[in-house]
Amino acid sequence: MHEQNKALCQTLEVLLNTKDLDPEQWIDYPEYGFRQYFLWKNAETGASIALLEFQKDGQIPVKHTHASNQFMYCLEGDYEYVDVGLRLQPGSFYMNPVGHPHGPTIAHERSVLIEIYDGPHYHEKPVFHTDETIGDFLAKS
Repeated sequence: MHEQNKALCQTLEVLLNTKDLDPEQWIDYPEYGFRQYFLWKNAETGASIALLEFQKDGQIPVKHTHASNQFMYCLEGDYEYVDVGLRLQPGSFYMNPVGHPHGPTIAHERSVLIEIYDGPHYHEKPVFHTDETIGDFLAKS
């Protein structure tokens, strides 16, 4: 057994490498030109950390709000919140507080972002989600 794998068997820590991600675990949103891969999620609280990969011209088409704080860090690309002109480019950190309306967005080129929520993502299912993709990320009534 590889030493790193052996070490992980003895701890609660998690270590992932993007080259080892299971291609079947990506959630695709083909109508909107992006996909999502959860690196970690807490089904009890709705908190999560995910990779978002937007194709050029991929988008979130509507203004919406979140049921918790949203954090994003841009690894690659050029991703814009068009209503206010905020552009995330490599090295950019973005924080959107709970309940604050934001969007729509567009990726001016292929963009890869890390997205973190400190609780449930939404109060109500947004138009770009389905019952399958929303999972455990709606706030509990």
